[in-house]
Amino acid sequence: MTQTPTFHEENILWLKDVKKGDVPSVGGKGANLGEMFSHFPVPNGFCITVHGYIRFMKETGIGDHIHGLLDRIDVEGTEQLDQTSEEIRKLILKQKFPADLREEILKNYKKLKNKKVAVRSSATAEDLPTASFAGQQDTYLNIYGAEKVVEAVQKCWASLFTSRAIYYREKKNFHHRDVLISVVVQEMAEPEYAGVVFTIDPVNKKYILIEVVEGLGEQLVSGQVTPNSYFLNKKTHIIEEKSEHFKIKHSLIEMVSRMGEKIEAHYKHPQDIEFVIDKKGKLFIVQSRAITTL
Repeated sequence: MTQTPTFHEENILWLKDVKKGDVPSVGGKGANLGEMFSHFPVPNGFCITVHGYIRFMKETGIGDHIHGLLDRIDVEGTEQLDQTSEEIRKLILKQKFPADLREEILKNYKKLKNKKVAVRSSATAEDLPTASFAGQQDTYLNIYGAEKVVEAVQKCWASLFTSRAIYYREKKNFHHRDVLISVVVQEMAEPEYAGVVFTIDPVNKKYILIEVVEGLGEQLVSGQVTPNSYFLNKKTHIIEEKSEHFKIKHSLIEMVSRMGEKIEAHYKHPQDIEFVIDKKGKLFIVQSRAITTL
């Protein structure tokens, strides 16, 4: 049964109150994290809904100027695309942050146990079954302190207009005016290891594929380090093939594989899942999205 999308009026929604039908309010990433929060080990946090972004655009009056620039752009001209993207992002960053929204964010930030947080962009056209938009907008890790959190939120709003995001929207026929952005503020899980799980591997289409690195997962996403790779049997979770560059207990890999199976069963579709294992060996899920390339 398909959930009817809902549009909330609040500026702040905690993950415990968010479900997968809430994409219009908290974007794809926020909706998936909220959907998983009551079922899987997802770090606690809250979403600044698209209302915050809408208000910011209205109060500053910069929306029409931004969309005027985008209407004139030829996305195939790389130099023009980059210049327009930079101009828009600078314009957003120099605006004054709405005072009452700032207070609301700070009040909720104080409720988190761990004050070191990840601040993640979550666009309304993101992590959808038809278009992943993965990595199009910015994420800021290890943010500590009230003012730094607010600053990171504004940077996330600006990242809706990276060159890559603008280009991708044009190519996927998403109207820029229709794509809004929420921001997730989430307690950091201190990573010993981080990685991704493909519940169906993209090569053989029959294994669970796990790629893992030591430390932060951003190193894996950016290609800074070569990960350990494991192909596991989907039924037994036994490692069938592996490529290792550092030592890690295989029991941890099997634990991640079994969690991947549960998340795939929940969504009833193969998933691309981001995870963290902390220094105590505890597993946290920090994202899941449908694999769109099958």
